[in-house]
Amino acid sequence: MSEYVSKHARTDEKVKKKGGFFRSLLKLIGILILVVVLLVGGMIGFLSITEYKPVEREAVAFEGEASGKLAAGEPFSVMTWNIGYGALGDNADFFMDGGTMVRTADEERVKSNMDSITSGILEDAADVVFLQETDRDSSRSCHMNEYSMLKEAMTGYTSGFASNFKVAFLPYPVPPIGKVDSGIATFSSYPVSGAERIQLPIPFKWPVRMANLKRCVLVSRVPVEGSDKELVLFNLHLEAYDDGQGKAAQTRMLAELLEEEAEKGNYVIAGGDFNQIFSSADTDAFPMKEGLWQAGEINVSEFEGKWQFIMDEKVPSCRSLDQKYEGADPDTFQYYLIDGFIVSDNIKVNSAGTEDRGFISSDHNPVLMEVVLDAETGEE
Repeated sequence: MSEYVSKHARTDEKVKKKGGFFRSLLKLIGILILVVVLLVGGMIGFLSITEYKPVEREAVAFEGEASGKLAAGEPFSVMTWNIGYGALGDNADFFMDGGTMVRTADEERVKSNMDSITSGILEDAADVVFLQETDRDSSRSCHMNEYSMLKEAMTGYTSGFASNFKVAFLPYPVPPIGKVDSGIATFSSYPVSGAERIQLPIPFKWPVRMANLKRCVLVSRVPVEGSDKELVLFNLHLEAYDDGQGKAAQTRMLAELLEEEAEKGNYVIAGGDFNQIFSSADTDAFPMKEGLWQAGEINVSEFEGKWQFIMDEKVPSCRSLDQKYEGADPDTFQYYLIDGFIVSDNIKVNSAGTEDRGFISSDHNPVLMEVVLDAETGEE
């Protein structure tokens, strides 16, 4: 009998120990879940408090002195270049495009890319320069102020900056992207009489919206000598990773803004990274590959009035980032025609083309254009 009681006592003790273990395990799991909930809640709260909430229209100050004078009948040049925040050179792939990298360049490589980009801009010496993905203080570009670096090098230009990606800390993916402070910059060798940032439609809802881009256009106005008209410059970088509705909404608003200026009789040039192909462009040389990021399409017939849609059909303006370019077979890449210009019909386009820089310092090539303002339209 005592042996029976002893055996059952040992069994009860084991049950108690096992029950205690499971209670401890459940408690630990509960604590871990609570910690995760608090961390996620804290991050959402932090992003909510620090979210960049731009107004619909905001004046932009241009800095620096430009001594050039713009006159009808005289040719001038315009460049657009998505500089890939100085960190998307030929050594880089990117996780959003099917690659694996998040941080794509160390400080030395960012500096090398920026030196190459700056040299290219100065070498081409365009009168007007549109830049996209220009960082000021971002973890991904080692917190270098690329806009300041460019301003210092580009003497003789006046310049303005408009933010379109401003997040105190982006927790996605692993390792996280971290802090982002980036935007679009316009440099002009002609004085700018006024400029503003105009907010474009945002396709993302809360909470994704808090840590995403707030796309915009930077509109700059350049007086034309001997005329009451202006050259109105639109620098843009449209949506990339939405379901297509965001691109469409932003393109519709862009078309309305352009038409508004054209109706005033102004000269209008819109340039940048459209993340879309003009329907009028022949893309046979760069067929779409399955499984990679696909560019949208802008139906040029939906633009009212007479417009010129400029894209180089022979040289790609962008490459895919699913793999590194350096040392890879160029034939395995997806190439895109997504950078270019929309030009009003009172401007004559003398030449336009994409400059093949081998994607060494950016995943985009610069696009250059020479134009002349119609003298007859410009007369008072």
